[in-house]
Amino acid sequence: MNLKRTVAIETEDSSASIRSGTRQPLQDGEIFSLAQALIDSRQNVSPKRLVEPGPSAAQLDALLSLAAAAPDHGLLMPWRFILVPAAQRHHLAEVFALALIDRDPGATLEQIESAREKAHRAPLLLVAVACLGHREPDTPSLERMVSMGAAIQNLLLGAHALGFGAGLTSGQAMTSPRLHKLCALAQGEAAVCCVNVGTVSRRKSASRARPLPAQFLSELMAESSDCSVQ
Repeated sequence: MNLKRTVAIETEDSSASIRSGTRQPLQDGEIFSLAQALIDSRQNVSPKRLVEPGPSAAQLDALLSLAAAAPDHGLLMPWRFILVPAAQRHHLAEVFALALIDRDPGATLEQIESAREKAHRAPLLLVAVACLGHREPDTPSLERMVSMGAAIQNLLLGAHALGFGAGLTSGQAMTSPRLHKLCALAQGEAAVCCVNVGTVSRRKSASRARPLPAQFLSELMAESSDCSVQ
C-alpha cells in the first residue's frame, strides 16, 4: 500500500455536498478494503527508528481530530494528550533518569543515560493521560480506558496514513510521582504511555504474526438451566 504524506482537503463546494448527503458514497466493500489495507499495513515503530521530519502543526491537529472521534460514553472525554516539545525534552529526560534511580539506587551511569535518552528519540512525543476521577455521568474506569485506547489507535492509524511511523512506549516511569508532578496531573489522572511519531528510518523486515479470529472468538453456549428464573 502506497501511503503518501498528504492531508486531503475538500473544497468548499464538495464539503457542502458531503454535508447535504449528495456526494456519491463509496461502495461498502471499497470502504472496508481501504480500512483493511491501512490497518493491516501499520506496524509499531520503535522511537529508535523515528527521525525528522515529524508531523507539522497542521498534521498534528488533524491527528488529534481523529483521536476526538473515539467512542465516548457520556461525552466525558476521559483522556488527554500532553505535547512535549523539543525545548522541554530535557525536563522529561531528567524525570526518566530520576525515576529509575528512585526504584533502583544501584542503576549504572549507562542505564541512567539510557533512561534520559528515551525522551529525545521521536520527533513528536505525546504523553497520553487517562482521566479516571469522578465525573458525571460516572462511567466505569474500564470503559474510559476503552475510549482512550480507541483515541490512541485512531491517532496511530492517522499517522500511518500520512506516511509516518508511530509507536507506543511505557514503563515504570509512567507511575512515578516525578512524572505526575511534571505533567501537572490532577487527582484521578494517570499517565499511561507515550505516543511517538516521526519518519521511519528503517522498517522491520516483516510484520509480527497476528492472531487468527478463532484464537480470540468464542460463542456463548449457556445451559438453559443456568438462565432460568426460579
